[in-house]
Amino acid sequence: MSLIPSVFGNRRSNVFDPFSLGIWDPFQDLPLSSSALTTQTPETSAFLNTRVDWRETPDAHVFMADLPGLRKEEVKVEVEDDRVLQISGERNMEREDKNDTWHRYERSSGKFMRRFRLPENAKMDQIKASMENGVLTVTVPKVEAAKSNVKAIDISG
Repeated sequence: MSLIPSVFGNRRSNVFDPFSLGIWDPFQDLPLSSSALTTQTPETSAFLNTRVDWRETPDAHVFMADLPGLRKEEVKVEVEDDRVLQISGERNMEREDKNDTWHRYERSSGKFMRRFRLPENAKMDQIKASMENGVLTVTVPKVEAAKSNVKAIDISG
């Protein structure tokens, strides 16, 4: 038996083994465990793989979502409940001929949806969205912060 674990296989899980690759899940005994959240079915795999970046600039909140292979007609951008930005859509399976033999099918398909609660400084009536090369960009302008007027007060006495 080797003292160094194999990188490509023989994944052991032992509390006393310092080279063990097993990971303890503190939520495994709860009714909604983290493993239940990561279970991928064909309906949820596209949802789990939709990556969105959210950055804040001095003028706007900018969301960028990777949606490779989708056209802008297949994506919806909506605002719900006055401050919830929702990005949703559906990837359809592209199986052309039922007589084909598939050796591997790794591209995800199904519905996806991401929701973001927008801050109070967002201009909800001026949201813009664009899509280029499979990247959806949603720009939410910010309300200009009220500049406070500072007035010097003379001290008498």
